[in-house]
Amino acid sequence: MSIYALQSPAGGFLDEEMKRFNKEFDEWCVQFETYEDAIMIAESLYRRKSVEVVEITPLSYPKYFFHTLKGTIYTTRQLEQKIICIVEPQMGARFRIAVCDLVTKRVRLTETRYRSILSVEGAFAHFTL
Repeated sequence: MSIYALQSPAGGFLDEEMKRFNKEFDEWCVQFETYEDAIMIAESLYRRKSVEVVEITPLSYPKYFFHTLKGTIYTTRQLEQKIICIVEPQMGARFRIAVCDLVTKRVRLTETRYRSILSVEGAFAHFTL
């Protein structure tokens, strides 16, 4: 299931009062269930604010919903009620697998660190809960 949000070209998300842009996407941001609804509101704001419609899917959730997950996210997949992703916590750091729980909103990094994206891809492909 996708949701849609209104984002400024600078990257902030429109708040529910439709006056300011929040740095991070959270429950106070305007959310729509359909693309058509989002476009209708975006077009009504066009003269006052420059906004773009952003689709947020379960596989892009880590970027938007798990603010404690820092670093670069390379790939994601969903297992049950969890999003599993490959993350590079800091530039040049070893890669890790992150487990993001959609129910509790908690993030857990696995203990194993991988030197390259190729070495973590095998573990990622066979990762089980």
